[in-house]
Amino acid sequence: MSRVPTDLAKKLRADLDHAGYYPDVVEGVINIALGDEPVTSFLVHPETTFDETEVFRHLTALVLSPTRLVVAHVDDAPGADDRQAALATTDSVALGQVRSVTLTHGVSEPTRGSGMQTQELTLAISWGTAQSVDLQPASCGDPDCEADHGYTGTLVPEGVELRVSAQAEGSGALHGALEFAHVLSTATSRGQSA
Repeated sequence: MSRVPTDLAKKLRADLDHAGYYPDVVEGVINIALGDEPVTSFLVHPETTFDETEVFRHLTALVLSPTRLVVAHVDDAPGADDRQAALATTDSVALGQVRSVTLTHGVSEPTRGSGMQTQELTLAISWGTAQSVDLQPASCGDPDCEADHGYTGTLVPEGVELRVSAQAEGSGALHGALEFAHVLSTATSRGQSA
């Protein structure tokens, strides 16, 4: 791309470098999704999860432009001949299509009179009309029952959810998440970026 990076685009790249998870790949897919639009705000959220035998890394970057929210997600993937590989997905959502921005604040010392002390933030963004269904066999609670009780399920709206904690990611990451949430809430209330 021949576009000249703005100061915010440079800060986005610095955050991608700091996260250390395929920054060239993440920046590349974001640039394709943004097209010619500038970055107006962003949030980079790396996450590592573990099971008994493996470590799984992934990264989600939320990037606002004047007209869209770009959600980039990158995961490790199995590669040929035991080489490293990654899957990078972007979703570009028109700001007018964002249905809700839900913010859940974990607040310490809520009775303290000096203002709200957010210690963690869960940011949930939903858009569009598509929903996924998570189905599982229904049961009656009787461990000896062999009857078919059908299925039960949960409808999950199309979207993304991120949790940022001062204890886990640091106060700087939490401050950045709160700032992004403010800009996103303002932008989606108008249907365009702030």
